[in-house]
Amino acid sequence: MLSRAWEWARRRRKPPHHLGGAPSGNTGTVFTGDVIDGKRVISALDVSDLAPGKHSFYFQGVQMPTGQHWYVSVMVAKGAAPGKRVGLISGVHGDEMSPVHTLQTVMSQLDPGQMSGTVIAVFDVSRPAIEAMERRWPNSGRGIDLIDINRLFPGDEDAPDAPTRHAGLVFNRLLRANLDYGIDFHTSATGMDMTAFHLARMDLPEVKAMAELYPIEQIFDNAAEPGLLANALIAAGIPAFTPEIGRPRIFDLDMIALFVEGTMNVLKHHRIIAGPIGRTGEDSKVFVADGMLAIIASHGGFVELLVKLNDAVEAGQKVAIQRNTFGEVVAEYRAPRGGRVGARRTDATAEPGIPIVFMIFDSAEPVGGDTIIE
Repeated sequence: MLSRAWEWARRRRKPPHHLGGAPSGNTGTVFTGDVIDGKRVISALDVSDLAPGKHSFYFQGVQMPTGQHWYVSVMVAKGAAPGKRVGLISGVHGDEMSPVHTLQTVMSQLDPGQMSGTVIAVFDVSRPAIEAMERRWPNSGRGIDLIDINRLFPGDEDAPDAPTRHAGLVFNRLLRANLDYGIDFHTSATGMDMTAFHLARMDLPEVKAMAELYPIEQIFDNAAEPGLLANALIAAGIPAFTPEIGRPRIFDLDMIALFVEGTMNVLKHHRIIAGPIGRTGEDSKVFVADGMLAIIASHGGFVELLVKLNDAVEAGQKVAIQRNTFGEVVAEYRAPRGGRVGARRTDATAEPGIPIVFMIFDSAEPVGGDTIIE
């Protein structure tokens, strides 16, 4: 009964345009009066009232069960001349470390005195998840629920759960009124690895133009899940996409360099900074796909992968072998169609139902074989 009442309350929450008094546009940066580690705390940001230069703040997010707040680290580089406003976001999932380093590197290279426009970096959206190196927000409403905040945007400041309220605060008081473009950086989930990859709506010209400026391996042309931050930004009229920087929980410095180069290309494209465009997807021969499939474990056991990231795979090709504890083969997995390896499992074991390999493909190409396991 209580569970049904909880779900009823969620369905009855106010729609996103009724957000507990949240401003619909810029109303000025609001300082709480608090200072943490020398950085002022804000509860709303309006980059138009900041002086040119670099500014570092803590944004006051949702309250914890103790009544304290989760704070989000924000840096603004505002140019001496007006121009476009680009938001760089990381930490929506707490096990994604390379995006944080990417943003730190980009911001360190910006000189506001030579900029026309503004770059906003939000480093750690899902702060409690980052503290625990967990993908999901540990919400304490009913014990502990692990909530994927990247299914909750644009959020709702009046929702009956903290992560949805936090998503609403970040979206409405930090991002929406301050951005012309958004880039939300991620990695694969714990237990998986991924190529240098974008999730991007290539049917949107402004998104396509930005996504192609990265010298990466793959782009998946798909809207993906509702509630993604990039989708909420697009719905608010802000072109956005989602770079995926390989493996979680680590700094992949080689891959980070590709995404730093691509992000600087985007800033040059929007004339925020000057300089020649670096390497792009044309140089890396990026593979653009509109289809994805998962090859799923049918058994429990130890998995030996036979393919590497970005490998071209033919229909019917064997991609993995699974054995039990005696070393006996319990399953062999084959590609149901041709394509490229986009992601693969890094843990050596898998339960039934766990994805082992993700393939991406061009749906216009013929399917070929249809056998997945034998």
